[in-house]
Amino acid sequence: MASLREVPRAGRQLFNAASHWRPCPSGFRRCASTEAAPPVPDIETESGLTGPIVTREDVPLVAPRKRASRRKQELPHERYQYPPPKYYRGPLHPVQPPPSSDPVARNFVPGPFNLPRLKQTYHSMIAPDLMTLTYQHTPPGTPDKPERVRLREWDDSSPYMKNRPKRGPRGHDVLFPMEPEITWRNIPEIRAVHIAVFTPQAKKNPDHLIVARSVLQSITGVRPQITKSHKSVAQWGIVKGDRTGAKVSVHGNQAYEFIDKVVQLVFPKIKEWKGVEGTTGDGTGNIGWGFQPQDVMHFPEVEANYSVSSPVGYATKYHLLLTSSIAVPIKDDTRLPHYPRNDSKV
Repeated sequence: MASLREVPRAGRQLFNAASHWRPCPSGFRRCASTEAAPPVPDIETESGLTGPIVTREDVPLVAPRKRASRRKQELPHERYQYPPPKYYRGPLHPVQPPPSSDPVARNFVPGPFNLPRLKQTYHSMIAPDLMTLTYQHTPPGTPDKPERVRLREWDDSSPYMKNRPKRGPRGHDVLFPMEPEITWRNIPEIRAVHIAVFTPQAKKNPDHLIVARSVLQSITGVRPQITKSHKSVAQWGIVKGDRTGAKVSVHGNQAYEFIDKVVQLVFPKIKEWKGVEGTTGDGTGNIGWGFQPQDVMHFPEVEANYSVSSPVGYATKYHLLLTSSIAVPIKDDTRLPHYPRNDSKV
């Protein structure tokens, strides 16, 4: 009964929808067009193999320099220019910094712009002599010598000696580094020159520190750094942490230029100066000496305006450090004046 009751409702909907319906033929309706498609302009009718051969004379060549001068904008780079990383995270990291010779690198240093005379003398005369002096002939097939035990171990005579650290070297409190075997790959040379100045008067008058920095920068060409005192000195009124000096390090060609200037121009002008003390050095390739305040005026950069760079009470000492593997032979070959060990200093 419910289904019969819904029949009039369905019929009423059918008659309402038929009012919008249009009659159409009951035969087959074709959806294709009888007109031909227009020709495609992208397809060539002739083959490229049948075309004429283009020669070099038929192609107009433009000079690259003229073409670059006419270009108003720069061409895009071949690839994205990644900035060099700020930190080196190891050889296995996917992003590696460029070499130091690349101008994009963070540690790129332009140069060298000159070839010092002392460096030429070193490579032509001093380096071969050092190779001859330090040559140790080893026949082929000679086994390597076992490494010498430098730190002595404790014996088992007492149970308190177990797990103790090794004893220090005999006769010294510090274990000095071992001297490497010298070959043509690691010939000793002047690595750097370190200069430091101490001005205790800068505690009361900061102008002394400014003058000391200006003198260091003028004679080396490198901007110095300010140093602070590591301990308090009651006689000078210095408290730990006060700015009382400056230091600078010179590397590469500038180190050779500085040593050449000191040996040729400064040392000959110092009166009654016997030379660098023969006992100087720490036995590991470091040599040092000092300058008195009146000796600094012999530098060519300071001699021109010594009145400006030397205030009253300007007491400074310049200490230099030659970093090399064999410092004494280099000191002799560079004509650095020094007096022997058995001679007493006046």
